[in-house]
Amino acid sequence: PTQCDNWVRTSNGGHFASPNYPNMYPPNQECIYILEAAPRQRIELTFDDPYYIEPSFECRFDHLEVRDGPFGFSPLINRYCGLKSPALIRSTGRFMWIKFTSDEELEGKGFQAKYSFIPDPDFTYLGGILNPIPDCQFELSGADGIVRSSQVEQEGKTKPGQAVDCIWTIKATPNAKIYLRFLDYQMEHSNECKRNFVAVYDGSSSIENLKAKFCSTVANDVMLQTGTGVVRMWADEGSRLSRFRMLFTSFVDPPCSGNTYFCHSNMCINNSLVCNGIQNCAYPWDENHCREKKNAGLFEQITKTHGTIIGITSGIVLVLLIISILVQVKQPRKKVMACKTAFNKTGFQEVFDPPHYELFSLRDKEISADLADLSEELESYQKMRRPSTASRCIHDHHCGSQASNMKQSRTNLSSMELPFRNDFAQPQPMK
Repeated sequence: PTQCDNWVRTSNGGHFASPNYPNMYPPNQECIYILEAAPRQRIELTFDDPYYIEPSFECRFDHLEVRDGPFGFSPLINRYCGLKSPALIRSTGRFMWIKFTSDEELEGKGFQAKYSFIPDPDFTYLGGILNPIPDCQFELSGADGIVRSSQVEQEGKTKPGQAVDCIWTIKATPNAKIYLRFLDYQMEHSNECKRNFVAVYDGSSSIENLKAKFCSTVANDVMLQTGTGVVRMWADEGSRLSRFRMLFTSFVDPPCSGNTYFCHSNMCINNSLVCNGIQNCAYPWDENHCREKKNAGLFEQITKTHGTIIGITSGIVLVLLIISILVQVKQPRKKVMACKTAFNKTGFQEVFDPPHYELFSLRDKEISADLADLSEELESYQKMRRPSTASRCIHDHHCGSQASNMKQSRTNLSSMELPFRNDFAQPQPMK
């Protein structure tokens, strides 16, 4: 970066100005100043009188540009020009990027600015030590464990509607360091660090040992270089829904000893953490190829009460299954029995095997009945004709011949056999 004119630096801040201040600044100038404060500090910028930079619409010509960060693409705070000096300007971090630009026309007196360093107001500390709400402190230790914000409400450390400012102190196993991985993280007011955040310290709760601070939508893993870690959560009265859950794991640097497991990420963890259902390594090497051990661990975790409940439930399900099978098996048998009772073998045989009707015998009987009726009629006719014939024969004198003829005809009629011819052939049986 190009620096113009003098720039004074001190432990508490400094000052700088436009070229030739308080005289007219030269044309075609571009001066860049990058201010850097100590860690966990911020920057305040003020301007002295006189102050004059060529005024223009949206400060398109001569202007002073201030950005919140160390780069020219850092978030823009504002552009300044005109006759009135800007108000107090504060950064949100430890860097501030400033550029003064002038064109070839209409110069002015320029500016002089003073900068100072102030503590980061997001952290409340006393003598460099955090000062959280009394009695809202927790301690954890061991090979691994869970740090969770829900512990505050469960143990009644704060009252409803009250701000949360609590500390968790983590102690690793001897000669080990601490690896932190977020399992759950949500800030109710994202990117508003003044309202809610989670801060991680390495070694102690001193403000100088701040390792990371999270207040956006994402929280990354943190590797501490000491065996003591401090986690602080701050949430104001309107951010009580903010929460986090963090896994800590004690690890040592390679080479790994006999009772440790190499995580392929420059860390060795205790063998007891392998295949425990939780990813303790930075990469899930410790939980690969652990299916059999996981299943055994699952059954070991089932208590007697759970076993009794599972046994009773399984018995009820088995009884219901047997009852349903019996109902399904018995239902078809009833239908078959009903069909056998209603079955008519005779009717079934008549339909599919009809009888052979004797057509000729029925015809013969009918003809015989007709002949019998005819004989009776002839006989009655002869009885009626007999008296009249006898009287007629007497008068006509030929009774004898007619009587003999009549007798003969009668005899012939009685002895006559009517010819009968069977014109019907024997019928074929029906298939």
